[in-house]
Amino acid sequence: MNQNNANHEKIEEKLFSSVLWLNAKVFGFTLGILFGLAIFIATNWLVIKGGKPIGPHLQLLSQYFIGYKVTFWGSFVGLAYGFAVGTISGSLIGWIYNKIAALRNSQRKKDTV
Repeated sequence: MNQNNANHEKIEEKLFSSVLWLNAKVFGFTLGILFGLAIFIATNWLVIKGGKPIGPHLQLLSQYFIGYKVTFWGSFVGLAYGFAVGTISGSLIGWIYNKIAALRNSQRKKDTV
């Protein structure tokens, strides 16, 4: 029974260390696509919807994204900026997560010894 418990702990440790890591590049790419598409869709939604002032709140992005406007062509500029910001943010989040996970994993190994 003791051998079975030791095997169970080894399997649990392998599972913990294999599930723990996040691929920062893939997470960044995914977040970039999501951010870019969100800006693209929101801009085009407002352009199609129309109105006298078209998207005054979304227009504030032009303060940060040079060349962005709430127009059809501006939605492509927003797509590019959103992809860039999302990719950098996602990669940074993934990298920080992995550093914290590695630190936590090393602390866990020290506690078990």
